[in-house]
Parts: sequence; structure tokens; C-alpha cells
Amino acid sequence: MVSVVRRMRNLRTLLAIRLGPGAAVFPPEVNRIHMDFAAKPLDGHMGPRKFFKQCLPRLKFHNPAVPMTVNRTTDITGPATLTIHFADPATAGKTSPAISSTTSSTTSTGPVAASTSPAPTVRTETIQMKHVHESEILSQVMALTKAKIVLPTPEEEQEIKDLQQQRVESEEISKKAKIAKEARKRAEAVISAAREST
Repeated sequence: MVSVVRRMRNLRTLLAIRLGPGAAVFPPEVNRIHMDFAAKPLDGHMGPRKFFKQCLPRLKFHNPAVPMTVNRTTDITGPATLTIHFADPATAGKTSPAISSTTSSTTSTGPVAASTSPAPTVRTETIQMKHVHESEILSQVMALTKAKIVLPTPEEEQEIKDLQQQRVESEEISKKAKIAKEARKRAEAVISAAREST
């Protein structure tokens, strides 16, 4: 049987990807997202990097049919952009694109060739991400796409409360263990000092 700690850790991981910043469902007219930023978090590329690490996995989890490509360059002086491709709203809901399994990511030194999108792109919107905080990038994405935020269900809220309660209890147990360990070390020091004096 799998230990309770391991199961709770897996549950925490699942909750972390299902809920939080970036947990949103795009409308059907959003048919592709592409990011360009430097691999190193220097010269204003920290916000895009954090958005890529923290928010993009949740967006992909809730929108598996939307291809999301990432191009990380070695040029830290270059721009950091996020491009959202929109399809025609009238035809977007009728076509069902194949579900993309992962977010593709590449690191390059030169310009990237244009990739094909699943449906014809009617318009694109570009967000300049350089020197912008990841929460501001997310709010711009939410505003441009009119995405709906995924709220936790009552069961998930209860799971979150249980995890927080477990975290508090484990901190208390850890503090008690630390106090007991320090007391044991002090007692051992007194005993060793008494042995040396005799």
C-alpha cells in the first residue's frame, strides 16, 4: 500500500496544476499561443520565464487542444513576446482540433520559422513581456482572450483545507522534534562533560 505521505504529495501536485494562476479555459476562437523569450532570466526576461514555468502548464492543462509553442533564445537583448492566434469565431466552435499532447519548447540562436496552426488564423494579438511581472502577463492574456477562470469545486476546497491543516500539524510535529533533539544534545553534552571531569 502506498504511504499516506506519498499520496498527499501526489494530491498536492495535482491540485497545484488544476488550480492557481493560469487555471483558465479559453474560448474556442483561441487556436494557438506562441512565446519568445531568452532562456536566461536577465535583462527583463524573468517575468516571461516565471509565466512559462508557473502559468503556462495550468493553461495547457485546461486547454489541451490549443497548441502552445515556446521559443527560448540565447539573446537576452532581444524582445520577449507572447502571440495569441485567433480563428474566426463563427467556424472556431464547429471544428474540433486534435488534442496536442505537450507544450513544445525549443532553444535557438536565430529566428524561428513560422509554424502551422490547426485552423486559419484571422487575427493575432501580441503581448510585450519584457520587464513585465508574470501576474501582469497573465492578466493581459486573460483580458485579450476573455478566458474563464477555473474555480475550485467544494471537494477541492476541502482538499486544500485538509492539506493546509496537515501542513500546520507537520510544522508543529517538526518543532516538537527539534526541541526534543536539542534537549537530547544538551543532556549528552552534560554527560560527556561529567565523564571528562572524572
